[in-house]
Amino acid sequence: MKKGELESQAHDVLNALRTSTQGGHLTDVTTERFSGLREILANISRSRALQSYAPSETASFVLSLKEPIFERLGKSISDPAVLQSEVWTLTWLIDQLALYTTDVFQQWREQVIKRQQEELAELSTPVVRLWKGVLALPLIGTLDSERTQIVMENLLKSLVDTGAEIAIIDITGVPTVDTQVAQHLLKTIAAARLMGADCIISGIRPQIAQTMVHLGVELNVVSKATLADAFAIALERIGKAVTTVRPKG
Repeated sequence: MKKGELESQAHDVLNALRTSTQGGHLTDVTTERFSGLREILANISRSRALQSYAPSETASFVLSLKEPIFERLGKSISDPAVLQSEVWTLTWLIDQLALYTTDVFQQWREQVIKRQQEELAELSTPVVRLWKGVLALPLIGTLDSERTQIVMENLLKSLVDTGAEIAIIDITGVPTVDTQVAQHLLKTIAAARLMGADCIISGIRPQIAQTMVHLGVELNVVSKATLADAFAIALERIGKAVTTVRPKG
């Protein structure tokens, strides 16, 4: 962070702290009198969360107020008992503000992570048009309930937009297939069938085949080891074929 930006933030926090603490009774930082200070700290926490700061760095920014404030108190209060009471009160107050910034920071960081996960999920579930009437849905990574919903929405939308008759679901990039993953695949296949499209599963590796047999999972669809094999079947179903053409000349 640039020095000027840091000084500006510190200046805003000090001014808000001075305003909030006028009149004493510093027992609850959630009251209305601290609303301005909380808003400033929330904005700082949000900006630092978006800039990938650590939570400790944001809390340390608030905790760094202790040293200058305590030094000022030591110079202005001569009574040890009063000084001890003021130090304890301000220690509690600043600690509460530091915890508040940490909570806000964590909330924004979780929102950032969730948004990134949603964006990655959408990017990792593209629907590709292989041929007129044939779509491919290559899956990469683990299938969970939330991602399955995205997969189904993307596939069904593509089926409606293209009027495709066949959807090839390629699981080459799925590391493991357990009962839960199989159930998610079944839901996707059932949704496609309701839209009038047949499904073909490709990317069935020997390890996955053994696992599915061991679990007693039946997908009840045609499955192939490679996407190329599945595509050949899809072309056959729509009455198309790939042939070798002798180059001219």
